[in-house]
Amino acid sequence: MGTPIRRKPHLLLLALVAFVSSPAWSAARGSLATFGPVFEDQPLSLLFPEESTEEQVTLACRARASPPASYRWRMNGTEMKLEPGSRHQLVGGNLVIMNPTKAQDAGVYQCLASNPVGTVVSREAILRFGFLQEFSKEERDPVKTHEGWGVMLPCNPPAHYPGLSYRWLLNEFPNFIPTDGRHFVSQTTGNLYIARTNASDLGNYSCLATSHMDFSTKSVFSKFAQLNLAAEDTRLFAPSIKARFPAETYALVGQQVTLECFAFGNPVPRIKWRKVDGSLSPQWATAEPTLQIPSVSFEDEGTYECEAENSKGRDTVQGRIIVQAQPEWLKVISDMEADIGANLHWGCAAAGKPRPTVRWLRNGEPLASQNRVEVLAGDLRFSKLSLEDSGMYQCVAENKHGTIYASAELAVQALAPDFRLNPVRRLIPAARGGEVVIPCEPRAAPKAIVLWSKGTEILVNSSRVTVTPDGTLIIRNISRSDEGKYTCFAENFMGKANSTGILSVRDATKITLAPSSADINLGDNLTLQCHASHDPTMDLTFTWTLDDFPIDFDKPGGHYRRASVKETVGDLTILNAQLRHGGKYTCMAQTVVDSAAKEATVLVRGPPGPPGGVVVRDIGDTTVQLSWSRGFDNHSPIAKYTLQARTLPAGKWKQVRTNPANIEGNAETAQVLGLTPWMDYEFRVLASNILGTGEPSGPSSKIRTKEAAPSVAPSGLSGGGGAPGELTINWTGSAGWQTARVPGADAQYFVYSNESVRPYTPFEVKIRSYNRRGDGPESLTALVYSAEEEPRVAPAKVWAKGVSSSEMNVTWEPGQQDTNGILLGYEIRYWKAGDKEAAADRVRTAGLDTSARVSGLHPNTKYHVTVRAYNRAGTGPASPSANATTMKPPAPRRPPGNISWTFSSSSLSIKWDPVVALRNESAVTGYKMLYQNDFHLTPTLHLTSKNWIEIPVPEDIGHALVQIRTTGPGGDGVPAEVHIVRNGGTSMMVENAGARPAQPSAALLHSVAMLILIGHLEL
Repeated sequence: MGTPIRRKPHLLLLALVAFVSSPAWSAARGSLATFGPVFEDQPLSLLFPEESTEEQVTLACRARASPPASYRWRMNGTEMKLEPGSRHQLVGGNLVIMNPTKAQDAGVYQCLASNPVGTVVSREAILRFGFLQEFSKEERDPVKTHEGWGVMLPCNPPAHYPGLSYRWLLNEFPNFIPTDGRHFVSQTTGNLYIARTNASDLGNYSCLATSHMDFSTKSVFSKFAQLNLAAEDTRLFAPSIKARFPAETYALVGQQVTLECFAFGNPVPRIKWRKVDGSLSPQWATAEPTLQIPSVSFEDEGTYECEAENSKGRDTVQGRIIVQAQPEWLKVISDMEADIGANLHWGCAAAGKPRPTVRWLRNGEPLASQNRVEVLAGDLRFSKLSLEDSGMYQCVAENKHGTIYASAELAVQALAPDFRLNPVRRLIPAARGGEVVIPCEPRAAPKAIVLWSKGTEILVNSSRVTVTPDGTLIIRNISRSDEGKYTCFAENFMGKANSTGILSVRDATKITLAPSSADINLGDNLTLQCHASHDPTMDLTFTWTLDDFPIDFDKPGGHYRRASVKETVGDLTILNAQLRHGGKYTCMAQTVVDSAAKEATVLVRGPPGPPGGVVVRDIGDTTVQLSWSRGFDNHSPIAKYTLQARTLPAGKWKQVRTNPANIEGNAETAQVLGLTPWMDYEFRVLASNILGTGEPSGPSSKIRTKEAAPSVAPSGLSGGGGAPGELTINWTGSAGWQTARVPGADAQYFVYSNESVRPYTPFEVKIRSYNRRGDGPESLTALVYSAEEEPRVAPAKVWAKGVSSSEMNVTWEPGQQDTNGILLGYEIRYWKAGDKEAAADRVRTAGLDTSARVSGLHPNTKYHVTVRAYNRAGTGPASPSANATTMKPPAPRRPPGNISWTFSSSSLSIKWDPVVALRNESAVTGYKMLYQNDFHLTPTLHLTSKNWIEIPVPEDIGHALVQIRTTGPGGDGVPAEVHIVRNGGTSMMVENAGARPAQPSAALLHSVAMLILIGHLEL
């Protein structure tokens, strides 16, 4: 079998066999560092925008190798010709594609790295081309429906790749349709759904589609479509689901899964989600039209149901999420050194769904079974390795979702025996009467044949001497006559070598005073003695173990101490012994050549351990039967048991009367007496012995004693006072239901006042009517809560951070559970540093959210922030304040200047001077350009991080209107506007826009607003 290795020099090629045994080659090999290619950087899949102004694409490839690697590339499985001057250039190991086009360059790429050791193949990288065409220029038909009905407006997005995100405009930019319960924009189709229309929905609608690619974002607008509403239909309609998720949704582990569900109806339907064949995780439970699982796993696979419900009925739809997975390694191959002529088994295994198939590569080429090589799925077997088997091997696992590669180097070695790394020990001390083991481990390939000699005598196996199959020499029952020189001889077909050591016999180590077993009580001190004799030429050390685990003398606050500093004394002292210190102690005295050990047992007695399994049965009104199981007696017999009880919810543990009154130590059951009827109880048991009372058992399950007729008559009967026409009677009642008579047949309420009632305390209430003939039947029991009070607990860990020049994010953690009422939300108070808290502005959240965004702030200003919980009674105490500073003002109020442009036959290049932010302004991270021409009145938004841009334009465009502005973390800057006129198609025109901000024309007034909002929404 082979031996796993770290990367190290690999020594032999077939042509060099003749030199392996020569001294010159052996001396030189240590300086070589030959190893095969190991990838440090591999190509990644890339999405390249077809309209990009970038002139090249780079696919990375770099491998560590000695000698350095050379590189080749494959496209769609065919090796590429990388010639000087072609569009495909090799830069280092990277592949650079100049002026990439979809027709010529879309495909699957792999890098091959090679050196004299072998070749490895990189993972696959797919180069795709993304695009988003314009919406159709045809006018859209108006949509008509009755007010009160639902309606769907189709988006019909243009051709595109990859997928898009969608929003809708009503009448003008930036009037986006809100994502509320009545409106829904499908991110699958782009269609707009309105569950129930009303008069505010009248108007013109445009679909905004946005494409997000690796380093480019583009948005296009559709033509407006008019929505007309006929006379209102006031009837109510049951839900009808119109936006349905598919019957089967496939997803890969770790991906986000989104299911869409939206219904028409009047009233507007409520959406509920559930998992039919399991429970839905609480963090995904939502009433939104979309169910999102951010990182799907196999546990999420199953059938999901969306239910739309209103007062007129319900509608449901079901679909199944099927989770699959890319291949993932369970077992990989590693670099291996193996001897020539040996057998080798390599294995790899991968998980995935569908189950991955496994294949093998040798030096980048497919490997199949042949002669001495057997390939069977994830198993690769060699018989009788030869030097030609050296090279780079790869295990490849793949399914329809992906391919993964594991690489390793196989180095087949042929080496003459060499003791330089592992010589026989020069001096070998051994104890008289003991045993010595002398390894013989020369480096050799194939494995060397080993012989041992003492002086000139060849050693053979006997009752005292053994040479193991791996060449190790073992000598037993050593005496002085065994001293001398011992030599190991190693030989294979490549050569021979030997190594010698001297055996020196020393006096044996012996325990002269062994530790004695002891029996102590909890808290006692104890010293265990241990003395030893040894060879005076060697150092002696003592170690102690408890139940075979080493004792740590240096543990802070520990109970163990060494009792002596003398070399031959190893006494151990135990201070304040605990029950856990009982067990088997072993003292070991040892030198570098031998050791001696003796054992002793320590018994620590203490109070009993806690009883177990407390069970309550035979529950009566004032008695119960209790049973338990015995705990540990801790080496002292249990003398008696004590039973305790407590009333719930917060009673203290008290000893109870029992039958028998004194419970003996061998009992495991007893009756509890004197309990109160209709009361909640818990019970526990304590055991005692002559050393004290032990820890109590765990509490029993909660029980309630049975009800019983009152055993105490009301007392303190008195009366008098009150208002005219009332008879007030007072008495002292027994525990249980409290009763009040409410005079008047038409009375509808009663106020019970008691200062001891805690806020928001539940009461069970029943009512019955009565007249002169008697009482009527009782109502069902209702649960009524006392009045709420303000929250008592402040939120914790408040954190605030400015996220723009006018906004900050605030997060917090809820305080401990508050029983004063129902939490309605949180109130955030914020004020400028230097102002008083009394001047703080306030914003409230609703529900249990623990984060909020505060807007309307001043730029570059420090704020103090506190958070308070509130309920219907008011606001609770403030949290400790946190601080946050808003960002600097938005990007410079100066527009780009010195704008110039150049037309070519099919494109327009525009340049401008860079805008540099001042110290009190947010940084400039890029520019936004809004472009409108004669033939396309809907403006197009372009983004760039440079101070120039090139866009494709039709050849017959003669006039265009352009606005350019800065953008950054603080927002968008002031735009500069220029009118561009083609002048013969080749001339350059310059307009100094830096001196004046744009005064937008009527045609672009909505465009400016649109540009600002698009920046805010990070389109």
